[in-house]
Amino acid sequence: MVDTKTLLLDKKAIQHRIDRIAYQLYEDNYKENELFIAGIHDRGYILAKKIEKALAKLSNMNTTLLKLEIDKDNPLSKEIEIDTDVKMLKGKVVVVVDDVLNSGKTLMYSLRPFLEVRVKKLRTVLLIDRDHKRYPIRANYVGLRLSTTLKEHVSVNLKSGEEAVYLE
Repeated sequence: MVDTKTLLLDKKAIQHRIDRIAYQLYEDNYKENELFIAGIHDRGYILAKKIEKALAKLSNMNTTLLKLEIDKDNPLSKEIEIDTDVKMLKGKVVVVVDDVLNSGKTLMYSLRPFLEVRVKKLRTVLLIDRDHKRYPIRANYVGLRLSTTLKEHVSVNLKSGEEAVYLE
């Protein structure tokens, strides 16, 4: 069997999706003073930084970038780590960002700390939604939705100069 890679998004297309998501976030939150953007380590965090940068070009909205670390294979094995005191998010708008939604497990569990404080609004952002959900979760903002087989893999590279999304 031959390994094949199909380019889904190149650097320009990824940036276009990021810009569109930033516009949607701004439209949904233009009356807010502050927006907390929590990126799931590591590609979700990189994507969150890119979204924050795109938002800064559109508006003067104050944004705070948060890093969220979770054991993606076994999310209950240890506490989810966030580089801030979660209690300070009470009454705030929080956006959780990840690169790809496969089963929904990582995104579902990553919301838990924000549900333990009373945030004002909780939204989710994904670059790619593969539509293989086992958990009752859906993203509010998505760069690209695609139906894939379970054997296919979506590979996301967000490193500067190498940005691309492939279907393998």
